[in-house]
Amino acid sequence: MKCPFCAYIESKVIDSRPADDGQKIRRRRECMQCAKRFTTYEAIESMPVIVVKRDKSRQVFDRNKLLSGMLRACVKRPVTLEQIESAIDEIETHLQNSLDREISSTQLGELTLQKLKDIDEIAYVRFASVYRDFKDIDSFLSELNNLRKNK
Repeated sequence: MKCPFCAYIESKVIDSRPADDGQKIRRRRECMQCAKRFTTYEAIESMPVIVVKRDKSRQVFDRNKLLSGMLRACVKRPVTLEQIESAIDEIETHLQNSLDREISSTQLGELTLQKLKDIDEIAYVRFASVYRDFKDIDSFLSELNNLRKNK
């Protein structure tokens, strides 16, 4: 690891500990030339997940876009940011653990709906109304009846 102070290439690890709930390792290092200390973080390199949209275009999975959509669905609901972020973490973990590097926007929407159904039913219906593109009150009522039947 190159020293940020003198650019010498050799350093030794003084201390290592988990960071970010075990997702990274924090290392304190000491430069072998100038003896100054600095911190580095080591993380697993993950392959990007590509979302295939309905129009067949592709884009890299964007956690912030999913967060934005879920936050809109949860406006004025008793849902904490921690609950939403936890759901997104679970979705992201599912995507990373999948052998597929591509997921359709339909599959991503269904995963999101499953998480929202567990968190808050109103948020679930709000998200479903946009995601499933309800055209009239009948499609809205049909979703509500399915939700009630499965409860």
